[in-house]
Amino acid sequence: MTDPDPRLLAFVAEHNWGVLAAVKRDGRPHLSNVGYAYDPERRLFRVSVTADRVKTRLLAADPRVTLHVASKDFWTWVAVEGTADLTPVAADPHDATVDELVAYYRGVSGEHENWDAYRAAMVRDRRLVVRFRPEHAYGQLPD
Repeated sequence: MTDPDPRLLAFVAEHNWGVLAAVKRDGRPHLSNVGYAYDPERRLFRVSVTADRVKTRLLAADPRVTLHVASKDFWTWVAVEGTADLTPVAADPHDATVDELVAYYRGVSGEHENWDAYRAAMVRDRRLVVRFRPEHAYGQLPD
């Protein structure tokens, strides 16, 4: 497999909102609007999810994932395929999962006004991180 075109990943790095597709048992896609953070240095996507969501259960059973990102005018778009890895569910405000959720939040929204409250909410909400690296990308960029 060849590395995805850097121009496609550059487009995705400029955005933070997309549609995440997982695979249902019957083979059809399950689509969810998500916020995501992309770390180009580590070539790593992060998405925050809760443990009880359908998307989380589907990715645990079949880790194939596609993130679709579109421009505001809809005509420029990129789809990035990868293999999801799920962190453990947040269990303590200072565990590795919550630290990664902080990295996700910073990647999407910057600094939080109260990190202690955010960390506590991540445990209370039973959040975890879906991570994946870009394995293949395709789309339509402007000329």
